[in-house]
This record gives sequence, structure tokens and C-alpha cells, in this order.
Amino acid sequence: MLALAPLLLCAAAPPPGASSCSGCHAPASAKTDVPVIAGQPADHLVALLEEFRNGTRPATVMNRIVKGFTPEQVQAIAVWWAAQP
Repeated sequence: MLALAPLLLCAAAPPPGASSCSGCHAPASAKTDVPVIAGQPADHLVALLEEFRNGTRPATVMNRIVKGFTPEQVQAIAVWWAAQP
């Protein structure tokens, strides 16, 4: 059953806030300067978001966006995006 967990997460509805990411973060097939987040490891995404939150990573809008999420929401968003193809 654990092997199916990523497939179930992929099919599941995104947690609050996760769908707004796709406004800037395009699928891997798109040509853009904004990084692809789908399929990235969840712990990596959480670490990046925390860097935006605490100001150690330069940002234009991400620092303001991430401050609107609780740590639990950040974790849920990262896990969901990690499961996306």
C-alpha cells in the first residue's frame, strides 16, 4: 500500500494554498525561469519555503506568500507538490 501513497496523493485534491503555486510554477515541460516544484522532494521544498520565510533566501514575492501559511500548511503543500508528476 505504501507504494501507492504517491499516486493517491497525486489524485487527491490539493491542500489549501497549493493550487495557487501553479500560477507561477509551471509544469516541467514549460520553458520558464521560475523553478519547477512538481516532483521535488518535500523536505527540500519545506527548506526553501522556510528560507523565504526567514529572509535568508532572496525573493520578490515568495517571502510574503509563505508568511501567510502555518508550518503545518507549508508541510502539506510541500508533500502534495512532491507527489505531483
